[in-house]
Amino acid sequence: MTTDLTEITVIGDDDTGLVARVTSLLFERGANIEDIDQAVRDGVFRMNLAVDAAEMVCTEETLRNDLHALGEDLGLDVQVRFPADRETQQIAVLGTSESHCLEALFEAWTNDELGAEIGVVIGNHDDLEPLAEQYDVPFHDIGDESGQQNEERLLELLAEYDADLIVLARYMRILSPNVVFRYEDRIINVHPSLLPAFPGAEAYRQALEEGVRVAGVTAHYVTTDLDQGPIITQRAFDVPDDADLADIKRRGQPLEADALLEAVRLHLNGDVSVHRGRTSVRESERDYQLGLPDEMDELTPDRPVDGIVGGDDDATASGEKDKDDVEREAEAEPPAS
Repeated sequence: MTTDLTEITVIGDDDTGLVARVTSLLFERGANIEDIDQAVRDGVFRMNLAVDAAEMVCTEETLRNDLHALGEDLGLDVQVRFPADRETQQIAVLGTSESHCLEALFEAWTNDELGAEIGVVIGNHDDLEPLAEQYDVPFHDIGDESGQQNEERLLELLAEYDADLIVLARYMRILSPNVVFRYEDRIINVHPSLLPAFPGAEAYRQALEEGVRVAGVTAHYVTTDLDQGPIITQRAFDVPDDADLADIKRRGQPLEADALLEAVRLHLNGDVSVHRGRTSVRESERDYQLGLPDEMDELTPDRPVDGIVGGDDDATASGEKDKDDVEREAEAEPPAS
């Protein structure tokens, strides 16, 4: 959603008539719906709306109160975020035990390179508490002895610290739709593989067992489908023939931190958007690294490619297929099943 529109998120048990009740209230208040998206997962209903509230016939506070009252009446949780509410964005970082991604976020924050505040660190173990204390950031452990998270407590903390963005800094737990739906396109995770390859647990081990020559990491938005959310940034690295799991982790962890930090910057600056499950980067004066560094272009072969035959024909030399090429490819195409 764009930053100049009011964002409304509706979460609750699935039932008939929910969409009509919410949209009717907005229409009556003179708010224009620019975008609407809804889904149901595991019995949880979610609706996201992007609303132009510039011509409303009521105040922002009145609209917020009316929506909250409607939510209470329908048994729904309604969140309203006006553009002014997002002027100073708050980040909640979730982690388990690995510190490298959290450390990179803290360093960028203290160097004024984020443009947002890290308001809280939440863990399902207490391993990262000393690092949070070092930067004077509140830490909350929401895990039991086995590390199982208390999602009700998690939601309470996210609301208490008014989180605009949730960053999973190697957080080793899966978030349920009850959490993900409330923060659609506002949860960023980093996964230690070049997704969609090797999703799930032990991604580096999977890569090693498959004998890959190039591995990597992916920062992506979190959805209710594990490790299938829209990709924001990726980094890659070579895997030597004699590498073991520890070698791969040593090569991958700095890139995990780098890819995650770049994805967070893109989001906070409003330079990345999600449409139909894919991200796109808006034109910006800022220079981002989405994948491999620019220097790799000089090392990547640029020929041969189809259509270049060494002649002087402009169309052929530019890579355009001639009529005979097209006919041959059409004959080679198998019939549709």
